[in-house]
Order: sequence, then structure tokens, then C-alpha cells
Amino acid sequence: MKITNLCVSFGEKKVLDHFSAEFGPGITLLTGPSGYGKTTLLHTIAGLITPEEGQITDRPERISLMFQDDRLFPWLSALKNIEIVCDDEAKARQLLEAVELGAEAHSRPASLSGGMRRRVAFARALAYPADLLLLDEPFKGMDLPLIKRLAPLLKNLTIPVILSSHSPEEQEIIGGNILEMDKL
Repeated sequence: MKITNLCVSFGEKKVLDHFSAEFGPGITLLTGPSGYGKTTLLHTIAGLITPEEGQITDRPERISLMFQDDRLFPWLSALKNIEIVCDDEAKARQLLEAVELGAEAHSRPASLSGGMRRRVAFARALAYPADLLLLDEPFKGMDLPLIKRLAPLLKNLTIPVILSSHSPEEQEIIGGNILEMDKL
């Protein structure tokens, strides 16, 4: 996927100013302080924001996006929140086990901690049959040993993954290509 001269503004604030990059297979980590366009870039790639200028070519059709907030359905169990995107209970159970929440299959989001809700949202993003995975701070609220155990779920994917992170420790665990948004 290639991004050329992308411009996105919110009022007077220009967030992406003629941003260009190419994303290939594997993992790309977007880094940099808040306000440098990581979330805006992910939302633009996903088609949620229309840029004023620029273009995205070779964008995959099926994109899975994990937002910064969990966006779980409060009336559904953890299992059903995952199953709803893949229509496959066995796959949903497998992913729930993979994020170490198998015992919480029937729990609703309100009864889960913030980190547990993040893991359900992460599993749901993985469950969707996408050609590109976009993750906005997927490991927020998780400790480093847990992130180390979850990292192989990303590293073993065969589709491109673009994720944002503020944490140098996360970046070291996940690996991949690093794109420093504050250096552009």
C-alpha cells in the first residue's frame, strides 16, 4: 500500500501535511507523541476520514481496525463480541483462549477490567477476515509480560499490520518497521 502527499486537517490544525509512506508485509509501528497523527493516519487508511489532498493506492478492501477505545457491545459476552465479526464460535473461543481470557467467555464487558476489555477488542480485530490489520494502541493497560505472550499473535500473521504505540518497550517486543511520526 502506498500513501502519497496525504493532507488531513481539523479546523486550523494540520495533522498530516503531505504525508507519504509505503507499507509492505509484516508489522509497521507508528510511534511519536500524542498529536502527531498516528490515529488520524489509521482512520484515514481505514476510510473513516477523507483527506483534503493525497491518495492511498493498493489499499486492501477488507480492513480490520481496533480503535483506541474498546467499542465492545455491552450486551454481548466476551465470546459473542468476537464471534460477531467472524461468525465462527470455535474461532472466537480459540482467540479468547489465545488472549488468555477463556474463563471469561460468558462475561460481559462491564465485568471485565480495562486490560481485559482491550484483549477482547484485540481478539475481535484478529477474528475479522481482513487483508490489513490496523491497531490503535492495542496493548494499552497491559503489562509487559502479557504483551510478550500476546506478541506472537501479531508476528505470526501473514497480512500487513500497522499499529500505533507510545511505548519503547512495546516496540522492542513487537519489532517490525518503525515509522516515527514526529520525525516526518
